[in-house]
Amino acid sequence: MTGTSAQTGEIISFGPFSLTASERLLTKAGVPVELGARALDILIRLASQPNEVVSKRDLLAHVWPDIIVEEGSLRFHIANLRRALGDGVEGARYITTLTGRGYCFVAPVSRTECRGEQSPATVIRLPHANMPNRPIGIVGREDDVAALSRHLSEHRFLTIVGAGGIGKTTVAVEVGHALIDSFAGAVQFVDLGLLSDPALVATAVASMFGLSIQSDDPTPGLIVYLRNKRILLILDTCEHLIDAVAALAARVFAAAPQVHILATSREALEVPGERIHRLVPLACPADDGEPMAIHDFPATRLFIERAAAGGAGLNLGDADAAMVSGICRNLGGVPLAIELAARRVEAYGLRQIAAHLDQSLALSWAGPRSAPPRQKTLLATLEWSYGLLTDMERTVLRRLAIFVGDFTIEAALAVVTSDAVDQAGVFVAVDSLVAKSMVATRPAGAMMRYRLLDTTRAYALGLTDSATERTELAARHAAYYRDWLDQSGAASRILANSAERAGHFAALNNVRAALEWCFSEGGDVRIGIDLAAVAAPVFLAMSLLSECHRWSERALLELDEAARGGRVEMHFQAAIGVAVMFIRGGRDMAREALHRSLAIAEAAGDPFEELQVLGPLQLFYIRTGDFKTALHHARRCAAIAGTLDDPVAMTIARSLLGMALHFGGALEEARGELETALRNAPRAQSTTTVYIGFECRILAGAVLARTLWLQGHRTEAVERARQTVRDAHDLDHAVSSCIALIWATTIFLWAGDFASAGDYVDRLEGLAEANSLTPYLAVTHSFSAQLALLRGDPGGSVDRLHAAIGELRAAPYGMLDTPFNLALVEALAGAGRVAEAHALLGDTMAQVAAKGDACYGPELARVNASITAPRE
Repeated sequence: MTGTSAQTGEIISFGPFSLTASERLLTKAGVPVELGARALDILIRLASQPNEVVSKRDLLAHVWPDIIVEEGSLRFHIANLRRALGDGVEGARYITTLTGRGYCFVAPVSRTECRGEQSPATVIRLPHANMPNRPIGIVGREDDVAALSRHLSEHRFLTIVGAGGIGKTTVAVEVGHALIDSFAGAVQFVDLGLLSDPALVATAVASMFGLSIQSDDPTPGLIVYLRNKRILLILDTCEHLIDAVAALAARVFAAAPQVHILATSREALEVPGERIHRLVPLACPADDGEPMAIHDFPATRLFIERAAAGGAGLNLGDADAAMVSGICRNLGGVPLAIELAARRVEAYGLRQIAAHLDQSLALSWAGPRSAPPRQKTLLATLEWSYGLLTDMERTVLRRLAIFVGDFTIEAALAVVTSDAVDQAGVFVAVDSLVAKSMVATRPAGAMMRYRLLDTTRAYALGLTDSATERTELAARHAAYYRDWLDQSGAASRILANSAERAGHFAALNNVRAALEWCFSEGGDVRIGIDLAAVAAPVFLAMSLLSECHRWSERALLELDEAARGGRVEMHFQAAIGVAVMFIRGGRDMAREALHRSLAIAEAAGDPFEELQVLGPLQLFYIRTGDFKTALHHARRCAAIAGTLDDPVAMTIARSLLGMALHFGGALEEARGELETALRNAPRAQSTTTVYIGFECRILAGAVLARTLWLQGHRTEAVERARQTVRDAHDLDHAVSSCIALIWATTIFLWAGDFASAGDYVDRLEGLAEANSLTPYLAVTHSFSAQLALLRGDPGGSVDRLHAAIGELRAAPYGMLDTPFNLALVEALAGAGRVAEAHALLGDTMAQVAAKGDACYGPELARVNASITAPRE
């Protein structure tokens, strides 16, 4: 988008960075920096005009010349750009925001000429986000891979269509690996075959990008995240969720112009922009062709290679070559069917394979030249493969089909074992099924995970002997995951990092499937209630709040009268309260659920149970602006935590008490609690006793920074605020980062450092938009209006502040009512609406007295003096 020559360009250097516009390359100390195309366009524009104000209108027209976008998109990319540059870290300043005017590149720059053939650096490939291993020895699909790779660049949206077992996933994975360099590593593979609920399609995709799902519909946040990123998104196995996938793909394609989509399905998605690439069976020799020509046909080459890989040393004469050709023709050229047959040549011999194949397909083939529908061909192959198994292997395979996606050998032993099948038999059978390619494996750390191919699983599900067996198997499956979650400590784990979440994430599809069965007709509601209880903390820890709410509420409805008022109801009410609080704000439903949970805990007389509820209950009252009630619960929480031998519980209790004391104006006491919390916090928070939803050490650091400021320790406060923001960023946890940014922004507003405040607001807005954190998004609107006021634009701030405060009340989110009301008071006074300002100030003082956020007392006095002085 710049006018720089392709042969001769200019290198713009600033700080440790070098920007070569002609190469569209930004490096830091010689190493390329990952930057989206839009952010790079913005940087080139700003850095080319240092110390000049570039208006938002100019930037929007430059970066998005052919479409109309909102200013929020610009702010989002400015925030990403600042983050990539480390703007504000250790005093570095690159881009400043001039409210109402635009942006300015303020760093000193130097310019040197660079010849195009002397590129300053070599672009390196970044690690790709998520891809299965590259297929080994792909045969007969080279032209398909080349065509798809070429057409994806031209058309952006392709769907590979074909029958089951035709190789759609294999080709898609190969295309993904082939294009990793073209997409700078940004290739994301999403296996939709693990899902059965269409409502979870967007959640599954968002989860693969690590987005925090904080709303009933994650699609808007996902769109915001994707719309300015250059990514190849591979959606695999779409046919059983066709409508939901089609709707999501259409929105992504329309709203994210740099996202390229590759889907696999047995039928087209049929949405605008989609191009179809149909996979046909591999070519086979004709039955009257030259026998030794088998090496010229991909179907027979695949058979020979896979047979050799399975240990069969084929010495093909004319007769054997003709037999191989016949097998491949009878299998319809379907790669999966050919591989299943070829891998058994070593065990059974070529002639027996051909004989078994002919027998199993006798009812399917009308003649040697006619091919049945490809699905029937695959089904016939699976029937034949199943027929070669021992009785024990058949039983184990049928029962393994209960698992959705990955499972462990421990899970298989627990679920498959019965009176008729002992554990030793299961273990041996699973090992044999792996060797016969009926069960796939993949390493996961020190463990091995197993799974059935989707087609194998679908076939095996139809082979279950009876309704009784299906019911017993489903019950054992649900009971296993209930017990596993309970024994793994899911109910007391915060799952704060990817390593802790990995095992639970892998089990999630089985947990969902088990819950669906438990609460369906013929399911076991009793197991379902227990499973929902231990699954709720996992859903919360992974920010799957809608699922937490859904299953907790469903289980709560099924509780019988004897269980009402017990521990199980207490946990369901707490989970519902927390989920609703984050999804919908301070609603009555959240308040009622949390209070019901606390009442049950109090009646039980168990301090541990009380502590589990008091944490989120206090957080609820902080978020709704009832600081007196929050302080009451915080003191109770701390008192109870002091009686328990749990350092993490004490850290959380002190952090929350410190926040409540801070709002109440007891700054010295608050500082003591917060410093103690940080000093004694365990390094690894592997256990906790309350559902909070964010990292409490970040909260303690953020509140301590503001406490230090209010006590007059300004330098220390600023450093603490910056460090807390950095720590939160390193955690890669959206809610924790938002908390740090909100508290730090108030400090920089008080300090008059509007550049840092503007930077933090932009970053906050980007996070809030990408993760659907609606209350936090309303906070950014209020901060932006307040910044405009402080920079001397009071007239334009009144309406903006009114609107933003209205958003916060609608959330409802009342934690910041007082500072934003005071900002509005000053805006009204600055606009000459003094009577309105005095009226609002009076209302605000009354609210502070009623709600208890006395920490704003000095600010109330200052604002009162500032609007009263001109009238004296």
